[in-house]
Amino acid sequence: MFINDLEQCQWIREKFETPGIMQFTSEEKRTMLARLVRSTRFEEFLHRKWSSEKRFGLEGCEVLIPALKTIIDKSSGNGVDYVIMGMPHRGRLNVLANVIRKELEQIFCQFDSKLEAADEGSGDVKYHLGMYHRRINRVTDRNITLSLVANPSHLEAADPVVQGKTKAEQFYCGDTEGKKVMPLLIHGDAAFAGQGIVYETFHLSDLPSHTTHGTVHVVVNNQIGFTTDPRMARSSPYPTDVARVVNAPIFHVNADDPEAVVYVCNVAAEWRATFHKDVVVDLVCYRRNGHNEMDEPMFTQPLMYKQIRKQKTVLQKYAETLISQGVVNQLEYEEEIAKYDKICEEALNRSKDEKILHIKHWLDSPWPGFFTLDGQPRSMSCPSTGLSEEDLSHIGNVASSVPVEDFTIHGGLSRILKGRGEMVKNRTVDWALAEYMAFGSLLKEGIHIRLSGQDVERGTFSHRHHVLHDQNVDKRTCIPMNYLWPNQAPYTVCNSSLSEYGVLGFELGFATASPNALVLWEAQFGDFHNTAQCIIDQFICPGQAKWVRQNGIVLLLPHGMEGMGPEHSSARPERFLQMCNDDPDVWPLYDCNWIVVNCSTPANYFHVLRRQILLPFRKPLIVFTPKSLLRHPEARSSFDEMIAGTHFERVIPDAGPASENPTGVKRVLFCTGKVYYDLTKERSTRGMESEVAISRVEQLSPFPFDLLEKEVNKYPNAEIVWCQEEHKNQGYYDYVKPRLRTTIHRTKPVWYAGREPAAAPATGNKKTHTTELKRFLDTAFNLDAFKGLH
Repeated sequence: MFINDLEQCQWIREKFETPGIMQFTSEEKRTMLARLVRSTRFEEFLHRKWSSEKRFGLEGCEVLIPALKTIIDKSSGNGVDYVIMGMPHRGRLNVLANVIRKELEQIFCQFDSKLEAADEGSGDVKYHLGMYHRRINRVTDRNITLSLVANPSHLEAADPVVQGKTKAEQFYCGDTEGKKVMPLLIHGDAAFAGQGIVYETFHLSDLPSHTTHGTVHVVVNNQIGFTTDPRMARSSPYPTDVARVVNAPIFHVNADDPEAVVYVCNVAAEWRATFHKDVVVDLVCYRRNGHNEMDEPMFTQPLMYKQIRKQKTVLQKYAETLISQGVVNQLEYEEEIAKYDKICEEALNRSKDEKILHIKHWLDSPWPGFFTLDGQPRSMSCPSTGLSEEDLSHIGNVASSVPVEDFTIHGGLSRILKGRGEMVKNRTVDWALAEYMAFGSLLKEGIHIRLSGQDVERGTFSHRHHVLHDQNVDKRTCIPMNYLWPNQAPYTVCNSSLSEYGVLGFELGFATASPNALVLWEAQFGDFHNTAQCIIDQFICPGQAKWVRQNGIVLLLPHGMEGMGPEHSSARPERFLQMCNDDPDVWPLYDCNWIVVNCSTPANYFHVLRRQILLPFRKPLIVFTPKSLLRHPEARSSFDEMIAGTHFERVIPDAGPASENPTGVKRVLFCTGKVYYDLTKERSTRGMESEVAISRVEQLSPFPFDLLEKEVNKYPNAEIVWCQEEHKNQGYYDYVKPRLRTTIHRTKPVWYAGREPAAAPATGNKKTHTTELKRFLDTAFNLDAFKGLH
């Protein structure tokens, strides 16, 4: 009754208020029974064989299987050929077995305690793994692809990931109305009400660059969360009330009434096909066991569980109903059970032959053909990321123009575009133009680029201006990047909702769909990624180790101590570096879980973006991007640093007087990012160009042991100092020090110059900021500072 659209309300009334509308044929009833048999007996089989194993079974809501199969059948009949699913752990194995139809032996072998892991990563528990399967839908005789996204124990974290993956699949197959690819999300009642990510995901549902044209949500409403009653778990009457914010219809249905459930699921699938908007099915059920099979629910819900113990299963109730109606007889029912039990037993026997667990069998986003080229493994070297002078000039000229006629831009923007044009004439680029050239060149090579986040179209710091707005015509915009080449890939740049958790999850999902796209998420300020920490910790950092899922997502995190206070300074580099899986005591290093960079020149930023795609594999890329350097007169690069034959420089060595007389250098300052410009200015002011060398570590992980060894050996008489503007307990020092010590075989100490340890990332007082800066610069260049400390 809260839906404020007359047509939609009338449509729903007709579905529920028309007398006698819920009719099923005997054949349809038999199908429901068969599906309930599979759902129920699967759990009972697991319980008989592995009674002491956690499996988060579906007992109490076995009707979920016929419910999901009904939604898929109906949607398949409406033209959908790809359903992307996300769900928590309860009932996941059952869904894998009976909805997606994963081989039972693959599931059963996961229960073998002697099963060895293949060398494909650390793996994950069985009820977190995903799946991808293409098969014939027996009801519609049409091909259907089903993908269940892998997820962590963070129950609703997969919601935006599913939406992003769905959006990508829709984009790549030209499905602009969501008629071919559809998301299907399964939730628990306590998490649906309690987790803010649900609300964030709902608010993406109708945004132009994030809509998936309707999601079917199914809530397994156990009426309890682990041990918590609804009165403690939510302040709303229903767990599903959050869906009202987008006017999604919510159908509450008794999960012990299979026909009502199947009817409602048909209506939900039809709603999505008709209106392309979200819809929620609330399966009001119960949880027969505790939170897991080892848990005792009587501790906390004694009266509830006394009632549950008396309940017949939904299968028993429905079988009795159909037998009394004469739809099936007792013998047929028992034969159906025996048939499925036999299937399970045979699969169990086959599973005993499996000695090694291959996580690749559980991949939810296969990339066919990416890791081989014409049947051969791809070369692991990266070609030059430079461009021809002609391409650089062409992209620069488009970036400084308005390629649409009769389009009035803001006067201030005219000056910015004119300035870009002057840079191109002088063969130089600033940060924004370098990014433009990286993007534009990849578009020419057929790589789709998607840049998303808060205010990314203009850029938080008014430096990007990728979307031009006509000053006289409302909503008339122009994206010059889409006018670069005749047959280029499309460029998507989109401001997002004011969400980090939801939007980063969405972009991560988008990036899993294809390796041939550069997907970037930019935080408004790097500090704000901490509200998306769950996506970073659970999906981006360990994704390949847990789920063998490579992902090339790029995180752009504005970072730098500019005196702007504790919430606009630090992207918390220490957190990303702590999560790197390289060993500080081992050199050379092995495969890394992600790449962490802090570029100090526009050219290096240009190269690292292009390298992200030209590498023969995909790793997440974490970029600490600048703020003041966006307009710093010295933060410029020449075309000579970007032309054919040039590469990303992991370390930029000192190129001044110090490098010409290395034996006379008394100190080498190693640093990264923006602080380099503070250091060079101070060195010049003090006239110490020949005494102090400054080397920039542009790539922090994988750590450039090889290049830093060259730098250290070049200056045999110099002290080694790590200099950073961040506080000592933050930033890079704890990560860099042991690696520098390994590089130099512990022959010298590694000194520190920077701010003192602190609880907050930065001061909010401008004078204190300036005092701190002066103090650590004094330390960095006071050649007597460390004497007596050896």
